[in-house]
Amino acid sequence: VQLQASGGGSVQAGDSLSLSCAASGRTSSTSAVGWFRQAPGKEREFVAAIRWKSRGTMIADSVKGRFTISADNAKTTVYLQMDSLKPEDAAIYYCAAAGTRVIFSSLSGPGNYDWWGQGTLVTVSS
Repeated sequence: VQLQASGGGSVQAGDSLSLSCAASGRTSSTSAVGWFRQAPGKEREFVAAIRWKSRGTMIADSVKGRFTISADNAKTTVYLQMDSLKPEDAAIYYCAAAGTRVIFSSLSGPGNYDWWGQGTLVTVSS
């Protein structure tokens, strides 16, 4: 499975940005896609996740109400719509795919993902 994250950029606080994660290869081996972010000097942080079949979503409290995760019907692309961006949202955003045995409640843990994209940089100025 290959994942390609895109859509990062430099924005002002309060602006919106939409990230995309294009999945290819044996996507039938995956059950969900998640977004994580990592700021300089900080640990990788869970942002959001979505299951392919049920479209069930999980959103981190830090971005709830501002970020939305969605997926296309072809099970190839996952989107992260980020609204009302804050300077603390600045980070490298990574998308990752989890295998079919990962349960929903575990999707917030980066260790439960087997495939990772290369990351896309988001900067937010105040």
